[in-house]
Amino acid sequence: MGLFRGLVVALLCFNVLVGFVFGIGVNWGTQDTHAIPPASVVKMIKDNGIQKVKLFDADYNILNALSKSGLQVMVGIPNEMLSGLANSVAAAENWVSKNISSHVSNGVDIRYAAVGNEPLLSTFNGSFLTTLFPALKNIQSALIKAGLSNQVKVTIPLNADVYDSGTSTKPSDGDFRADTKDLMLNIVQFLSDNGAAFTVNIYPFISLYNDPSFPADYAFFDGYSSPIDDNGKIYQNVFDANHDTLVWALAKNGFGNLSIIVGEIGWPTDGDQNANLQLAQRFNQGFMTRIKNNLGTPMRPGPVDAYLFSLVDEDAKSIQPGNFERHWGLFYFDGTPKYQLSLGTANALVGASGVKYLAKKWCVLSPSANLDDPEVPLSVSYACANADCTSLGYGTTCGNLDIRGNISYAFNSYYQIHDQLDTACRFPNLSTVTTSDPSTGDCKFRIMIEPSEYSSSSVNGRAGALGKPLCLILVVLLYAFL
Repeated sequence: MGLFRGLVVALLCFNVLVGFVFGIGVNWGTQDTHAIPPASVVKMIKDNGIQKVKLFDADYNILNALSKSGLQVMVGIPNEMLSGLANSVAAAENWVSKNISSHVSNGVDIRYAAVGNEPLLSTFNGSFLTTLFPALKNIQSALIKAGLSNQVKVTIPLNADVYDSGTSTKPSDGDFRADTKDLMLNIVQFLSDNGAAFTVNIYPFISLYNDPSFPADYAFFDGYSSPIDDNGKIYQNVFDANHDTLVWALAKNGFGNLSIIVGEIGWPTDGDQNANLQLAQRFNQGFMTRIKNNLGTPMRPGPVDAYLFSLVDEDAKSIQPGNFERHWGLFYFDGTPKYQLSLGTANALVGASGVKYLAKKWCVLSPSANLDDPEVPLSVSYACANADCTSLGYGTTCGNLDIRGNISYAFNSYYQIHDQLDTACRFPNLSTVTTSDPSTGDCKFRIMIEPSEYSSSSVNGRAGALGKPLCLILVVLLYAFL
């Protein structure tokens, strides 16, 4: 009788909470040169009916702004901290005390501690293989010691490459990747034993980006002419297939009931021919329609626990995966909505309020500048290495600019990121400041928001090393037209 009553209570609680727990979440990244004040971001999140937020670290100002907000929070632990946490229980206890306990007592509704971020990604070449699981166990032990293990669960946001179906397209052939399977089973067992969830990041855009022959319609949610029939389960989009490949991998190894969180899912709007406003709106609205209708997947029908990636564009993100990396936001860097999207309570995105901008002036190529000047490629290279030129190139929003337009865009990006300092528009005999907006069509020469105490204190250090691969491409493009 006691067991029956417990089940009834559990089911009732599930039915009461399902609309809240499985409401849409969003990733809040902070790799930007100019940040919107956290209080304004929290208001924007709530204004859009978003109910959960996933962080990549434990920034004090952000967590403080989330206090008593009513938002559920997943706090992240960066990969570079895994070694220290793995080798010291005391370090884990100190991290939990500083970044979990203190904020919970201050009214932050922290639900998850995310240990690492895609630490088993194949491109990391096994860098975190020996530290990930010990760090996970130490954080769990620290949560238990702090008396928070019932409220705050551990998880690991993993890339979808930890499992696959081999050469098959059927989810039922899925299993964990052979080289990390033993580790994955230890992690999954630990998550299961502690009532935690498996967090996976799924990116249909990357499938399309990596494979030119990938069927484009299969990346979206509005029908595919050649669906996959997997023993009666019909797959009309790659998200369902990818998700259920994980479901099968878990089931084959004895964990068929383990909860799954989709930690990241979204579509970028620039930096690639398939990254634009129209496709991003198509993908995200299609996904949100499924979320609101609790459609789930063929193997897991019902509500999906998911976090959209991401909230705002981040102009200092690494572009090693591709130039699109700085354009995943539902909003531009200043909190301006990019396109129409219904996230739940509102039929359109609600932008950030009270954002303050720098003066309406731009740095551009001087009309008298000589394109044959040897300083041109050097200046453009320097500007892009220390700013953001990812909107330039084939298939991008500014891909149709002429040579002078490309150079002006690079100069202005550098000028704005460096707070319109006079010295930031002194490219030798090449640049000038104008009050006439050089934007054309969809290509916007943006004005930066005012710097605040929350903005990066080292613009050059953060953005400089990240922009160099693109600037080399840009220089090649320049010479091709000169």
